[in-house]
Amino acid sequence: MAPAAAVDETVLRRARAEYLEMPGLRLTSAQAQRLWGLDRNTCDELLVTLTRLHFLARTRDGSFVLCSPRP
Repeated sequence: MAPAAAVDETVLRRARAEYLEMPGLRLTSAQAQRLWGLDRNTCDELLVTLTRLHFLARTRDGSFVLCSPRP
């Protein structure tokens, strides 16, 4: 997998905006691929990057959700 810096900034902004506009959004990798029109590798890279940045969290069922703010 390519380093996190390789994820296109436009794609990062779009994904963040979707999750911020719909805080309850819960997407699998396949659903995110369809929503954002990405190939599998690019989408996986995006989701891993957003997870490493603690913007998204991965649930037990493999979905990606917005991280809860920490108190």
